[in-house]
Amino acid sequence: MDEKKYTVAGIGARITGFLRMVVKDAGFDLTFAVAEGQHLHPGFEDPEVVVRFSGPDVDLLLANRAEVLLALEHVTTEALDIPAEDHSLVCFDAHDYRVLRIEELRMSAMTAAEKVKKTHTPFHFNPMSSRERRIIHLSLREETGIRSESTGTGPYRQVVILPLDMPLPEPIRPPRPSPPRDGPSRGGPPTRRPGPPRRGR
Repeated sequence: MDEKKYTVAGIGARITGFLRMVVKDAGFDLTFAVAEGQHLHPGFEDPEVVVRFSGPDVDLLLANRAEVLLALEHVTTEALDIPAEDHSLVCFDAHDYRVLRIEELRMSAMTAAEKVKKTHTPFHFNPMSSRERRIIHLSLREETGIRSESTGTGPYRQVVILPLDMPLPEPIRPPRPSPPRDGPSRGGPPTRRPGPPRRGR
């Protein structure tokens, strides 16, 4: 069996020290525990170290598809200089969100694949993280007649499921910012509106 890169004994104290500082500074009412990974879904995600949160503010971490939880995970791995290719080996979780999310993505992938087979029309998932895109791709690796591709850039990168013989469509472009309304621009001098002409004295 391959030796683990990360263990609680090797990295737990550094994770704990960093998270205590962040949780305190952010004013979160949270507790957390650093534990060894349990290999619940090794075919999709198999972390070596898991940080589990609990406490009154857990709902804040899990709001909007665990946006804060995942951001906290990313900030921690970056602060600890964990290489990008190893980020999946350190996982943050609360209320078994990760296990439930994997199953949700797997079912969504299978449903979308069946729809593409019947309609011969590409299916675009909403933009998601690289980990979640990987789960979609892995869920469909045994499917025939369709393929999955990642398209787009940055936070707008998404998975598209399409028939094997169909070229990859253009990525959905992010919405353009609304044009500025009349009035002073933020941070700049106020716009002077023309007034009535002055009479000579």
